[in-house]
This record gives sequence, C-alpha cells and structure tokens, in this order.
Amino acid sequence: MSGIVVAVVLVVLVLLVIFAIMTFNRLVSLRNRVDSAWAQIDVQLKRRHDLIPNLVETVKGYAAHERETLERVIQARNLAIAAQGPQAQAEAENALSGTLKSLFAVTERYPVLKANQNFLQLQEELTSTEDRIAYSRQFFNDSVQKLNTTIETFPSMFFAGAAKATRREYFQTDENDRSNVQVQF
Repeated sequence: MSGIVVAVVLVVLVLLVIFAIMTFNRLVSLRNRVDSAWAQIDVQLKRRHDLIPNLVETVKGYAAHERETLERVIQARNLAIAAQGPQAQAEAENALSGTLKSLFAVTERYPVLKANQNFLQLQEELTSTEDRIAYSRQFFNDSVQKLNTTIETFPSMFFAGAAKATRREYFQTDENDRSNVQVQF
C-alpha cells in the first residue's frame, strides 16, 4: 500500500516539474517573440527614416522656399531615430507622421513635383513602408498582449520572474492620429 502512495506522489511530482518546465519555456518563448516583433518594427521604422531625406531633397528641388516645412520634417525624423522604447518611439513617430502630412500638403501646390517620377517612386515606397509599419505594430501589440496576459495569470505568474519575463508597453498611435500617412494625389 505504501508503495502505491509513493508511486502516486512521484507521478504528481514529475507532472508538476513537467508543468513548471513547460510554463517557463512558454514565458521565454513569448518574451523572445515580443523582442523579435519589436525588431521588425525597428527595421520598418529605419526604412521609413531612410526614405525621408530622399523625399525632402526631391521636394527641396521644386519647393525651395518651403524651407520651414522641410526642416520640421528632418527634425522630426531625427527625434524619431533617437527615441528609445515603445512609448517614446510611438510619440516620435506620431510627430513625424504629422510633419509628413504637412510636407505632402505643401507638395499639392507644385504640379510639376507631383508628376516627378522620383517623387512618385518615393511616395509609393513610403506608402508601402507605412503599411508594413502598421502590420508590424499590430503583430508587436498582439505579442505584447499574449506575454502580459501570461505573466498576469495563475499559475504562470509564479514563473515570470525566473523567466525574466516582464510586462511590456504597447506601441500605440496618438489618439488624434489613428490613420496612416496619406500620400495620395
């Protein structure tokens, strides 16, 4: 009889150890997924930042007297490049989106610029990049939601510290700017 009790206790212990290992590995996997998702956002934001100087130079050739608008775009780009963390990055990117909107509003006054092949190509690349950023943000936020939920739920919350899994911030857009930059002419 005592042999059966010992066997049952051993089976329960083994099952608990297996559960703990699986929970720990899930937390590590979710943490790594969030890190990977952030890296994808970073790649797309870098692509966007790299396109902007070319766009500004193209506009500058046609609209040189719009210097203030061009300088604001470059300044917003530099702030976006320097931002650290999802919240600061989101705020900087929202400001950059606003300056890009003003840049494209300025270009409306220059029909020759709107017909320029280089400008049209940059415009198309920026639109494509904005779509990629939106997808990357969604994937990142989904990954953060899964990680945060797992960290906060029982019993995985007991393993979160050991797995170095901490709550993450969402990459949120500004309440006043819930749409992508519109670059249609």
